[in-house]
Amino acid sequence: MKVVRYTAIFYLVTLGAIYLQSCAGVAMNFTGGRLPPDKYQNITIQNFFNDSPEGPANLGINFTERMKEYYQRNTPLKLVPESQQLDLGGSIVGYAVSPVAPGGGDVNQQAQLQRLTITVKVDYTDYVTETSTFTKNFSFFKDFGADQTLIAVEAEFIEEIFDQIVFDIFNATYANW
Repeated sequence: MKVVRYTAIFYLVTLGAIYLQSCAGVAMNFTGGRLPPDKYQNITIQNFFNDSPEGPANLGINFTERMKEYYQRNTPLKLVPESQQLDLGGSIVGYAVSPVAPGGGDVNQQAQLQRLTITVKVDYTDYVTETSTFTKNFSFFKDFGADQTLIAVEAEFIEEIFDQIVFDIFNATYANW
């Protein structure tokens, strides 16, 4: 009896996986889908510079590399120095730590919660259709408590914030969401 049950579960899981695999292409098309591979083969990702007065010196370099890696892993597009199809560039325009939750009643007391916010301005050019071209700010933040210092959480938070901003940029450009 157990063999029949395990066999039935195996077949259901297999059929479910096949069904999901076959629907994957359709789901992408409902959202605007990917860029047509017959029109788009390459992209240029310019260096992003840190134009904010704050943040680590290597912020722009790290963001640029994160963008390049994400596009290389998740698209068939080739990274080229000068593309006549897609161009992506910009700068980090904001890096700020601000209080979110005030401390007790004493005005001199430290905030209970602080927020690290990073904002990236993106210039995206689609030379093929020119309808998707835009300049837009993408921003994300992470909060940390008064028991933590920025130095203790900064590297980890920058990575997490960059991951989200890169994902948002990817969705606005390649995935066309």
